[in-house]
Amino acid sequence: MTRPPYVTTVDADVPELRAADHLLLELAAELAPPEGTFGCTHLVRGERPRVVLSFATASADTARRLAAKGYEVTAGAPDEVGRAVVYPGSADLTGTLTVAELLARSAIGRVVVLGAPGEPPPSQRVVTRDHVRPQWQDGELVLTLQPAAGGVLVPFEVPDPTPCCADH
Repeated sequence: MTRPPYVTTVDADVPELRAADHLLLELAAELAPPEGTFGCTHLVRGERPRVVLSFATASADTARRLAAKGYEVTAGAPDEVGRAVVYPGSADLTGTLTVAELLARSAIGRVVVLGAPGEPPPSQRVVTRDHVRPQWQDGELVLTLQPAAGGVLVPFEVPDPTPCCADH
């Protein structure tokens, strides 16, 4: 699946991923963009590190509506490797699925397993933890998984990471 043609970046000066996910989901619910929309987060480094959002939609209306709400919007994506939060089928990736079900229900084009050659078999079970965040790689959404207890796979990104320096 390819990205829709109208891509808009929103810089809301969000300092970290969790807050960016929350804002992106809130905006997607509020704006109700057209079917097939992709909403991604992008890390911006440099003097002012932050997380920006992008929306790829089938119409330019989402950009106009975001600007009307007072957000700083620019045309295009800040990079080619956005981390997808909203994408076709993302709401259907809950509970435990097979790799085949995960690919069939969503815009994810491929899964990879950390430290393993090739792709897992279609019958491999994946515990989604209701938090599936694939990334764009060479024009394709790719989900990185890792082995977990019980012979299942889980998304590499955990839904509630321990904050840096939390234990000291």
